[in-house]
Amino acid sequence: MPASRRHHRALAVFVHCLGILAAVPALPTVAPEPAAPEATAPRAAAPPATAPRATAAPPGVLRAAAATLTPTPTPTGTAATPAAPAPPPLVSPSVVVPTRGAASAVTVLVTPAGTPAPGYQVQVRNASSMAVATTVRQELPPGTSATWVTPGGRTSRSATTTEVTWQLRLPARSTTTLHTALTTAAPGRALSAPACAFAAGGDRPYDCATATWDRSPVPAAQATDAPAWRRPAALLAALAGVLLLTAAGLWWWQRRRRARATAGRTGSGGAGNRPAGAGTVYAGTGAGSPGTAPTAAPGQGGPSRPVAPVAVGRRRRPPVWLVVGAAVAVLAGVALAATVTATQRVAAIDTTKQPSSGAWVGTSTTGVVGVPLREQALEFTVYRVACPSTPSIAGRQCQATVGVRNLTPEQQTWHGEMQRAYLPGGTWVSVDEAATRLANQGRDVFGQPLAAGSRLVLPLVFTVDDADRPEQLELRSGVFSAGVRVDVP
Repeated sequence: MPASRRHHRALAVFVHCLGILAAVPALPTVAPEPAAPEATAPRAAAPPATAPRATAAPPGVLRAAAATLTPTPTPTGTAATPAAPAPPPLVSPSVVVPTRGAASAVTVLVTPAGTPAPGYQVQVRNASSMAVATTVRQELPPGTSATWVTPGGRTSRSATTTEVTWQLRLPARSTTTLHTALTTAAPGRALSAPACAFAAGGDRPYDCATATWDRSPVPAAQATDAPAWRRPAALLAALAGVLLLTAAGLWWWQRRRRARATAGRTGSGGAGNRPAGAGTVYAGTGAGSPGTAPTAAPGQGGPSRPVAPVAVGRRRRPPVWLVVGAAVAVLAGVALAATVTATQRVAAIDTTKQPSSGAWVGTSTTGVVGVPLREQALEFTVYRVACPSTPSIAGRQCQATVGVRNLTPEQQTWHGEMQRAYLPGGTWVSVDEAATRLANQGRDVFGQPLAAGSRLVLPLVFTVDDADRPEQLELRSGVFSAGVRVDVP
């Protein structure tokens, strides 16, 4: 066998052995065989001192022996040993599983009532096969008061908010409908009233929903667009059309001018168009004089030939006014586009916002409690903000019930440090992640990204030192996102 082939075969054997060694740890392990139950008949036990020491048999021998054994019946009154559960599949630590909100057994749906006065209808549905005790809270808009609620509801009023609470026990697979009628001092204003179903006696939300009552909504067909002269696209299109028409007109004018010049040169080159008395230039005789025509002497050559005039063309240049006009038109278009863009950017700047809102990606949106607000990637809805009247040892913990929906086709990550609560003095605090994890039953809501199309309803806890209530919440998805701002009453 050639030496090169022997080396190749030895290398192949070595690589094959390495593959076998790498695949051995991935093979399933063999569970130990259960010990055979002791026989019911009494037997004389051998003394422990004289019992021989058993040696461990290889796994192959154990499997062969187990296949030949006859199963022994379990004695009456003795429970069979349950089989060990299969180990969970291994997941690589580098793989991040996105969070997807599990379907809650209790769901909430809020719809506005079709009445002249503000009103809402809250449907609480229990989809599980057992009864569930829940607490339903509906926060009323600022400046309103409840005129009628479904019996069993209790209205509580604080210095800033008004809330209606029902203690319900939902039967299995049932739907309970609650009604609320309000009165307001501003009848033409749109009002949003969110409602949440919590676990009985706690603040852990099952589900939340919101609705906006508006007596006189503006149809979409009546919404008028901005005038054409204020739209950049229309202005740029008009400028492009003017430049195109100008270029077409100049091309047509230049073509006609060249045609006229060519026709003039052709008409003036013939002998029939010469004026009367013009001299004739003959070859070798010099220039003739008017009224005289030199003749060739007899026997000194053939007939004379007139010299054909040679048309000397001159390169034409565009007029100065045309070049200046085109340059002015281009500069005017560039200046107009820059002015319109700068005006829109300046008009979009809100000087009343906090410094953290400047120079972010996207446009910041401001709303009130109960209104869904969307930023670059996520949609946030603040349903409720509750602060205890007496602070604890760790401080005053204000809990905000927030709904987060990922409307993008990709998973999104959000961070607890970027969720802030602004206090009346201008200071702000971030989410207390330890208290938030405790409120979510030990689950880290910021540890995993949100799956595409998922929705979560969860509490966020903000710990403040003084007795002031947060007046605004700032929520955002990424570090450079403009985020949304929610005014807290």
